[in-house]
Amino acid sequence: MAKQKEDYSFWTKYKKFAGNEILLYLIMIVGIILGIIIFS
Repeated sequence: MAKQKEDYSFWTKYKKFAGNEILLYLIMIVGIILGIIIFS
């Protein structure tokens, strides 16, 4: 039961910050792709 509550709390926090996380991941992916293109 405690585990379920932790998961709920985790998902609530994740949804709250999901937008920023997605933006950060997109920036990281674009940066990696640009790096590969530049160095290859």
